[in-house]
Amino acid sequence: MVITASLVHGFRPPRRGRQRGALMTELLVALAILMGTLLPLAYAFAAEHRLARACYQRAVALEIVDGEMEVLLAGGGRAFGPGTYDYPVHARAATNLPAGRFILTVQPGKLRLQWRPEPKKHGGSVVREAVFP
Repeated sequence: MVITASLVHGFRPPRRGRQRGALMTELLVALAILMGTLLPLAYAFAAEHRLARACYQRAVALEIVDGEMEVLLAGGGRAFGPGTYDYPVHARAATNLPAGRFILTVQPGKLRLQWRPEPKKHGGSVVREAVFP
């Protein structure tokens, strides 16, 4: 008869099922900690990306509106009578903007050029007003 050392001293090796259960529990806890840190970080990166895109689109719209306002003040505004018009823009940079409209409002002695984006959270509206003789 063979007597193993583990039974002589009252020691039993842990069962494989208990080892696997402990390992699975550790794995689940590690995944929960990882997800708890990565999800907020991913959300922060996505929010930063949206903010950067909105700032870029606002900067592009500002440049276009400023340039077109200079053209209007240099004499191009005389072609329009009093009223509100959809203003056509030929700048190539306008392709980087979301869908929206450039609106020119002409009043006696005053010009107002505005860009309004259709979707929200894309930089917001840009307005330039000037006195026009």
